[in-house]
Amino acid sequence: MERYAWKAIVKDGKLDEYCRRHNEIWEEMKTVLAEAGIVNYTIWNVGNELFGYYECERGIDFAAKVQNESPVVAKWNEYMKDVMIMEPDPETGAQPQLKCVFKFKTED
Repeated sequence: MERYAWKAIVKDGKLDEYCRRHNEIWEEMKTVLAEAGIVNYTIWNVGNELFGYYECERGIDFAAKVQNESPVVAKWNEYMKDVMIMEPDPETGAQPQLKCVFKFKTED
């Protein structure tokens, strides 16, 4: 399973609204994420900085392609642009992927 991490910025004074919108995420958006093979999706913040992480059951490239081609994701991005600063990767249309520099896994 491939992992994907991204970061973004919430606009000043908009964190509560950002959280509210995610607490009320559209069913259509959940469907697209599931179709993209995205699981274990979590977003954290510190101040205005956001850090998102998810796992891709069908690979990062597949997840990016499904999201990039989805009118639902385009609508969601438009809906969110008044509360956050999004700088999509010009090739994938997704948030730029963070580079993994450390990973720790316990042995089962």
